[in-house]
Amino acid sequence: MKYENNWDSLNSRPVPEWFADAKFGIFIHWGLYSVPAYTAKGQYAEWYQWQLEKQPELTTKDWHESVYGKNYKYTDFVEGFKAELFDAKEWAELFKKSGAKYINITSKHHDGFCLFKTDHAWNWNSADVGPHRDFCMELKEAMKDTGVRFGVYHSVYEWFHPLYLKDPEEYALKHLHPMLKELITKYEPSTLFTDGEWDHPSSTWHSTEFLTWLYNESPVKDFIVPNDRWGKETRGRLGGNFTTEYGYIEEGRKIEDVELDRPFEECRGIGRSFGFNRIETTEDYLSAKELIEMLVELVSKGGNFLLNIGPAADGTIPVIMEERLLQIGKWLEVNGDAIYGTRLYTKAVQKDTYYTKKGDTVYAIINRFPFGSVTLKEVDYDENFKARLLSHDAPLTTENDGGKLKINFPAINPDEVKCQYMYAIELTK
Repeated sequence: MKYENNWDSLNSRPVPEWFADAKFGIFIHWGLYSVPAYTAKGQYAEWYQWQLEKQPELTTKDWHESVYGKNYKYTDFVEGFKAELFDAKEWAELFKKSGAKYINITSKHHDGFCLFKTDHAWNWNSADVGPHRDFCMELKEAMKDTGVRFGVYHSVYEWFHPLYLKDPEEYALKHLHPMLKELITKYEPSTLFTDGEWDHPSSTWHSTEFLTWLYNESPVKDFIVPNDRWGKETRGRLGGNFTTEYGYIEEGRKIEDVELDRPFEECRGIGRSFGFNRIETTEDYLSAKELIEMLVELVSKGGNFLLNIGPAADGTIPVIMEERLLQIGKWLEVNGDAIYGTRLYTKAVQKDTYYTKKGDTVYAIINRFPFGSVTLKEVDYDENFKARLLSHDAPLTTENDGGKLKINFPAINPDEVKCQYMYAIELTK
């Protein structure tokens, strides 16, 4: 199909099925801001440069001057961004073990510094300066044969780019579009998570013009998944998959407020920041149980979970983040059938029990140990249903409870159950 340069035509393109099947992805915020790795709790550490220059009411400026001095500029952090311990293969292996099916790495954040070799940011990318390495290419190559798709995040604006400050539309046509096309053509990502679109309508960014090229001519036209961040009017309305961030699709508007006609994706950090914030403690980080429950809840609503990690400037992934990814991966090893490739089963408000489906198979995921019995309020009784716990081979029985399916559990030794939380029950006929 040939897509036309207008939103009606572009919105008719379905989100590729692989994305709806994937369910779990990893976001990676890494860049010069990873050197100071600091912001006030509750703020985004990757916004360090903006906070330094434009938000004196925050602690960032005072802290920066006390540590680095008043004459130390944000651009000087390129000296400390050495990535001396970065190993793309180690990252790829971790992502595989986490159970994620795709990643999005920051090819460029709002500071304009690129993690790939580009002709459109000469001397302001990781291949030309600092570590002199093309991290996007290294990671893309390492992801091959892992079963995890390579994708990118890319900011459409740059806080202090002279052309952007002079004329955003000229910046879009002369800088943003050429760089995006170079990125797509050279690295062939499966996802394109754009961001930073909110100051201008999509017409200023010439977004439909770019998406027309992406869908009709680019080398990834058949499988790429862009998002909905293409102008201040587009989130939850136009583009590819819809995105939420810490639960909100935009200020004051949650995903529940949107009538979904396509897959959506929630992104958030394990803590309160995307970029690594060294002052966050264990109290600021979600537990494995909380993250797995969040994954299950999102998937039960028909969505994906894009969980962020913020590597350190030396290229290592903080141990607490690594541990959380491995814990999610262990759970998915056991319960993945109830997650991957599933679709929305019910739009009813779900609490403590979540549902997914795959063809005629229904999955109920309960938020308590399988003891005694549970009545599945969203599943009508059918004597032909056979119930099976994915985490244990204990024989389950079913009965009619007021027209709903009731599952009875035998006594189960907790030490023999293959997961610690969120227990999936498979229902087949």
